[in-house]
Amino acid sequence: MIDQENIEQRPDVGRLNNAVARLKEEIAKVIVGQELMIELLLAAILADGHVLIEGVPGVAKTLTAKLLARCIDVPFNRIQFTPDLMPSDVIGTSVFNPQSTNFSFRKGPIFSSVVLIDEINRSPAKTQAALFEVMEEKQITYDGVTYPMPTPFLVLATQNPVEQEGTYRLPEAQLDRFLFKVEVNYPTLEQEVQILQYSHSGKTTHFSNEVNPVLSAAEVQEFRNVVNSIFIEQKVMRYIAELVHETRNNKSIYLGGSPRASVAVLRSAKAMAAMSGRDFVTPDDVIKVLPAVLRHRLLLTPEKEMEGGTPDEVIAAIIKKIEVPR
Repeated sequence: MIDQENIEQRPDVGRLNNAVARLKEEIAKVIVGQELMIELLLAAILADGHVLIEGVPGVAKTLTAKLLARCIDVPFNRIQFTPDLMPSDVIGTSVFNPQSTNFSFRKGPIFSSVVLIDEINRSPAKTQAALFEVMEEKQITYDGVTYPMPTPFLVLATQNPVEQEGTYRLPEAQLDRFLFKVEVNYPTLEQEVQILQYSHSGKTTHFSNEVNPVLSAAEVQEFRNVVNSIFIEQKVMRYIAELVHETRNNKSIYLGGSPRASVAVLRSAKAMAAMSGRDFVTPDDVIKVLPAVLRHRLLLTPEKEMEGGTPDEVIAAIIKKIEVPR
């Protein structure tokens, strides 16, 4: 049962819900379709998590990330990952100052509120490892000195699942630091006609003239506090734990989700509930975010992979297996 004290302490999600609706309207001025991707990106902002966006070239992965940064009035940087990129090109390096005869730290492009890492799997492991600390702890430690990141801090990384030559697979520790992995599909025929109309009118080329900032950094933090206050019943919390626990005991899965995955489901389900105008989490919120939270964290067994199985298929089977709380 839900006690009276919890009811009285529930947050007001009205302003958050209105802001999300305005964000979707602004993005829709340029992006056609891709509703689930946009919804998950907005949920990641509210849940304070990073997003890995995977899709074939030309499905507006980079454009959507740029638009999202444009809709939030915060600094934005883009880093193109390449095979010769070094960790210092990302986090920064020491520079000698001849006037003071001292070395000073020059911050790299990772020091921004929204950072787009394009083709993250194009750089080798040593460069990818430069992101470990900053994505998890929102700080950089260089030469014994800690440099905090601005608030909010969000990494949006893209990768192409088709090309394998000249790419480096992301290690599990790196993948686990992403709240979501969003898979971007091709548009429908009607959506592609609309994309051609947008391109003809110049909307996609001059999107900065079409899209206006909706949120400030202070509002993002305010809405994150609202999301943290969203109510969740004990039985729904146990439902999350049972779903993730099943990934560690499933015969089709070699590596299951960690406790970090359970926390990620909780945070993102709260964000999804707030975006839906509710101050409480339902099992439907959990089911909606579960594939995006788990698909990059699971390793299938070799037998399942040889059968052509996918993480999404296994996750769907787990959802059917675990009883939904009522």
